[in-house]
Amino acid sequence: MQLSIIAIGRMQRGPEQQLVDEYLKRLPWKSSVVEIEIKKQAANAEERKAREAERLLAAVPDGAALIVLDERGKALNSRAFAGKIDAWQATGYSNLAIIIGGADGLHENVYARADLKLAFGTLTWPHMLVRVLLAEQIYRAWSINAGHPYHRD
Repeated sequence: MQLSIIAIGRMQRGPEQQLVDEYLKRLPWKSSVVEIEIKKQAANAEERKAREAERLLAAVPDGAALIVLDERGKALNSRAFAGKIDAWQATGYSNLAIIIGGADGLHENVYARADLKLAFGTLTWPHMLVRVLLAEQIYRAWSINAGHPYHRD
């Protein structure tokens, strides 16, 4: 499996970046973080979301299963999340892409392409912490599917 985390905005060096790097380093999968910055800001939120959507979707590898993080998405426990990833692998997906949108949310085109809309609860999380939570949950999902003792019920 190859993993792409595709996010609006750049992460600064610091403890959050170190945690993301640590969890991704533990994975046996090839993984990358694609950071998208749009220098010229649009006049309104809808235009910003449309511009971001173009860049986000262009970064998704062909044929990838796509997860979109959204507070209105499905709340899964760790075993169910691992099961989704395992099912995608079993049906032939070799790429998994996960999108973290910008402050204004995501454009409808991104939602339309998603195979799963995933929520980390209804709280609002800082984007940099979401990356840490996501990296940890991906590692946890791998460990569950591999029978590794990291996850305990």
